[in-house]
Amino acid sequence: MTIPTRIATARASAHRAMARAALFSDSSAAVRLKRYNHHMTKARTLEAAAGAQEVAQ
Repeated sequence: MTIPTRIATARASAHRAMARAALFSDSSAAVRLKRYNHHMTKARTLEAAAGAQEVAQ
C-alpha cells in the first residue's frame, strides 16, 4: 500500500513535532532519548517513502 505524498509528508512533520516534544517531556533522559529516536526514525522513513513515490511518478 502506498501513502499519498502529502499525507506521508504531513505524518513525517507530526513525528518530528512529537520528537521535539519528547525532548522536553517530564521523563528520564533515557526515556526522552528513546522516544526522540523512535519518532525521528519514523519521520525519516516516511520522508524517504514520499521521496521515492515522487521519483516513481
